[in-house]
Amino acid sequence: MMTISVTPTRSTEGLKTRVIFFIAAAVMLVAASSQALSQNASVVRPASSNEAMKSEEAATPPKIGQAAPDFRLPYATLEKIYLKPEEHPALSSMRGKNVILAFYPADWSGGCTKEVCTLRDTFAELVKLNAAVLGISGDYVFSHHEWAKFHKLQFPLLSDHDHKIARLYGSYNEAVGYNNRTVFLIDKEGVVRYSNLEFKAGDAKDYNRLREELTKLK
Repeated sequence: MMTISVTPTRSTEGLKTRVIFFIAAAVMLVAASSQALSQNASVVRPASSNEAMKSEEAATPPKIGQAAPDFRLPYATLEKIYLKPEEHPALSSMRGKNVILAFYPADWSGGCTKEVCTLRDTFAELVKLNAAVLGISGDYVFSHHEWAKFHKLQFPLLSDHDHKIARLYGSYNEAVGYNNRTVFLIDKEGVVRYSNLEFKAGDAKDYNRLREELTKLK
């Protein structure tokens, strides 16, 4: 019996490559769409919300001594992705803890990796000072999850894909389409006690100042 073997040609190999590419692109599109569909009403407004509305429209950061604007967002940890709206706790639900809210440009970039890894390496010390850490960027939760796993990050990464919350905190850079690197320290009553609007990922002075301010709140 004659056995016929078919040797792949360049055209068939090229077709395979294109098919794989389109399948991967479709998977990413579906993943992104699922987050977009579930990301509802990020800003939590009290009954009288004029001040919060003005803050959002003006895109100016909250001042020291002001209440931190409340919000909720999809997020990811190294263990899990939280997409359902009912899984997203509001910032105000963290009352009783000091909160370090760290806006950063993007997952996987050099400066941002240095920043989150420094927070990771000092995490035990921050916890002793009764602080929770929240990282926030415009990346999807799927990227956050992989990045958190890769670097073994112990804190949540929030997905502000439409940059609504970054604008609310005056931390979005319209010119480049990314967040500025900013840090807000919010006390146990939900009041902003310290902010650094030009936080430097590689500057030990900025981290030391943050810890000093946190120590005052313990």
